[in-house]
Amino acid sequence: MPSEIIIHEDFMRRAIELALHVPQYPFGAIIVNRTTGEIIAEGFNQSTLNPTFHGEMVAINRCAELHHPVDWSEFDLYTTAEPCSMCQSAIQWAGIGRIFYGTSIPYLQQLNWWQINIRASEVIAKTSFRSNSLIGGILETECNALFDNAPKGIFNLK
Repeated sequence: MPSEIIIHEDFMRRAIELALHVPQYPFGAIIVNRTTGEIIAEGFNQSTLNPTFHGEMVAINRCAELHHPVDWSEFDLYTTAEPCSMCQSAIQWAGIGRIFYGTSIPYLQQLNWWQINIRASEVIAKTSFRSNSLIGGILETECNALFDNAPKGIFNLK
């Protein structure tokens, strides 16, 4: 059986592939059933259509449409960047058990990406009705490269 690190990297590679659909806004996300290892929903940033269509939000909405899950706590979410406060709040409301990300909000801020200065861990800490975990730095170098190399758009006014 492959190590847990390899499995996390494989799932993050899929999120990176999705992010490449929109190189100007390379936010990709997948939701995985932790028990089966099945990817049950995917998303990438579509904020040019709707400002709330971040990769995580698209994946959460697709999951709800396709699976009507009762217990989201058995799901893991992988995303190329640390969830913003909107996305992390949606993750909390859904009850997703574990969140894995590559690039951090402070890294995006260093690159002048628009980011609300509230870390995902702060949203988790303020959510008394849920218990989940947040693990950053999965394929961080590869995820950082997505944002380093992104064409400069409205959300990264460098």
